[in-house]
Amino acid sequence: MQRWRQKKTPFPLFALLFCAFIVASIFYTESNREIQIQVESQASVTDVTSHALFTASLPTNFSNHFPKRLYSDKLDWSKACSSSRNYSIHDGWISSKGKPDLESGSPTRCDVFSGRWIIDNASHPLYNEGDCPYMSDQLACRKHGRPDSMYQKWRWQPHDCNLKRWNAIEMLEKLRGKRLMFVGDSLDRGQWISMVCLLQSAIGNGSKSMSPNARLTIFRAEEYNASVEFYWAPLLVESNSDDPVNHRMADRIIRPDSVLKHASEWEKADILIFNTYLWWRQGNIKLLWSSDEDGVCEELDGLGAMKFAMEAWADWVDSNVNPLEKKVFFVTMSPTHLWSREWQPGSDGNCFDEKTPINMDGYWGSGSDGPTMRMVESVLGRLESKVSILNITQLSEYRKDGHPSIYRKFWETLSPQQLSNPVSYSDCIHWCLPGVPDVWNELLFHFL
Repeated sequence: MQRWRQKKTPFPLFALLFCAFIVASIFYTESNREIQIQVESQASVTDVTSHALFTASLPTNFSNHFPKRLYSDKLDWSKACSSSRNYSIHDGWISSKGKPDLESGSPTRCDVFSGRWIIDNASHPLYNEGDCPYMSDQLACRKHGRPDSMYQKWRWQPHDCNLKRWNAIEMLEKLRGKRLMFVGDSLDRGQWISMVCLLQSAIGNGSKSMSPNARLTIFRAEEYNASVEFYWAPLLVESNSDDPVNHRMADRIIRPDSVLKHASEWEKADILIFNTYLWWRQGNIKLLWSSDEDGVCEELDGLGAMKFAMEAWADWVDSNVNPLEKKVFFVTMSPTHLWSREWQPGSDGNCFDEKTPINMDGYWGSGSDGPTMRMVESVLGRLESKVSILNITQLSEYRKDGHPSIYRKFWETLSPQQLSNPVSYSDCIHWCLPGVPDVWNELLFHFL
């Protein structure tokens, strides 16, 4: 596959833009704002037909905004997007046919992402919920009253080979002297907590620590000079939801061309695990381009906005990641189980009270969005060996029993009507621990 090549901006055009910037700077200054000018060359798409992952093309004007970016360290999001206009150029540029077929990046011919769940009372769970002091109340299902424990005892078995068995000491040796960083939303945070719980029992009490809860939370294994970190960036690019606590906004606003603020932390890690998905499925997204200072935003559906963010992220990976020095993984979407009629026709529930996996090979519910997966394919396709894919979607689709449902801490007060109808407030998005995210980390262990 031919790589994207940079275009050189013609010198006269550059001089004209530079002069225009100087003039604008004279007539428009603000004493309390520091502005850093960041000019990035735009990329062009060459022949992509030779790679199977390229199933979608970019909108024709995708990079029109990019030659004129201004990055500000401080932005008052409450005053952003005083008005908005529709963005519609993207219409029709994502295919909606066929099922996604992400490449695994496996070092062998065996597809470890294709298999089935089997009961393994001997080796599972890999740790006890109550023995992990870093467990989240959002994921501690037994602590919050879940009566069954079978969801902890399922092991993922690939069809034609074996997944490398988890070994905490071996994993710690792989991390010796390194920083492993999970980047994303609460689902990625769940995978991070899983990894911490998988490792911490193999570390002496005086040789481990956890930093206070913040945007970047760090678990340290002192004996190994290693850290396992979580960085809150649910939309990958800069957004008004970047506060790890106060991120519930009526309008979701992103800077679709700006990853530098987050990347200043990413670039320090040796192993990076990225994830983004569900936050793009909550209505339209407002786009605040870094060059726009008039408060006018463009508005786009979640899939189109995610495409822009993924491309900005991919540009950073392509320009900054040397696969000999830094390993990057992208975790595919984590499915939801909101409609039981999809696996049990005629029913009217969700994941509540589910106790066994779906026994239907190739099951694919509406909680996993095909067009989004194909868009991710197209973006990851151009990164070649720089990113490895952890395709957790299909194997997680089977686990309708693995969600917290009503067995978690809820920070909002539940109404009597909700309490009388458990289906109405069941969490069918996140995952109980021990449980499904442990397998995601076994896959990570397999590929490291």
